[in-house]
Amino acid sequence: MENTVDPNAGNAMRRVVYDRFGDADVLRVESSAIPEPGAEEVLFRLAGAGLNPIDWKTRKGLGFVARQIEDRLPWTPGFDAAGEVVAVGQDVTTLAPGDRVMGMVGFPAGGGGYSEYAVARADELAVVPEELDLVTAGALPLAALTAWQALFEVAELEAGQKVLIHAGAGGVGHFAVQFALERGAHVIATASASNRDFLAAFGVHEVIDYHTTDVVDECYGLDVVLDLVGGEAGKRSLHTLSEHGVLVTIPTVTADEIITAAEALGLRAHGMTVRPDVFHLDEIAELIEDGDVRVHIDETFTLDQVADAHRMLEGGHVRGKLVLDCRSR
Repeated sequence: MENTVDPNAGNAMRRVVYDRFGDADVLRVESSAIPEPGAEEVLFRLAGAGLNPIDWKTRKGLGFVARQIEDRLPWTPGFDAAGEVVAVGQDVTTLAPGDRVMGMVGFPAGGGGYSEYAVARADELAVVPEELDLVTAGALPLAALTAWQALFEVAELEAGQKVLIHAGAGGVGHFAVQFALERGAHVIATASASNRDFLAAFGVHEVIDYHTTDVVDECYGLDVVLDLVGGEAGKRSLHTLSEHGVLVTIPTVTADEIITAAEALGLRAHGMTVRPDVFHLDEIAELIEDGDVRVHIDETFTLDQVADAHRMLEGGHVRGKLVLDCRSR
């Protein structure tokens, strides 16, 4: 096994854990042994770990990930990670110590991103473009892959089509508007009035203030709706679709009722769960290299500030992404 583990670190690292479900106060930082990579795995020193809504929902015991880990607590959350490779397993030939990598790791039951070191399968990791610092890169994988797979795999968005993206200024949303614009779609996004200029800077064609305007009054004949809100917002949005349009809804808790409502109207709606895909990450990295996509970080926290980060995340209205700087103390 090749490695360049910092000899001054000993064999100890800091990581976030919780041993019961609950509010943000259940999160704590503990010291543990640095893990060893398996034959097809990579050990990397983390710089950035992205925070996603699934993180706080799981911490509260909600959703499908919580069901998978409830008998395996304590658990380290975090599915987004970026950093520098320090050791590789004996069967790894694609990566080497010193490589800058990012990935959606340990999904759905492994986690492990909120840590100073993590192991991941080599085929889960993409090389980080030089244009992107590693802390920022940690905020990219899950949200960007969600947007990419929803738009291009499920909805099959094409150039010239009209797409409505709910919560366009959020983590998934700000990637989705950029991907759709890059593909040549006409992009409409819902957001609060305070995010109008933020979205206009990306080139979004129309921004609808969801506080004051019903999308049904503004939109009709749409090819695609990407619903990142769920519930009534998702169901109302069905009425903006063309006869052959499709709605993709991301929040799992209301997906079934939205799909049922669509069927009653003779329309198409699909739920989806993101999956790791290094080839998609590589495509996204190319767009970043070319300057066509950027990652917006709303706020950065240390591992010791993780509870504050979760409270902000759970409160909603984050512009872009929140990220943990796993190097700072």
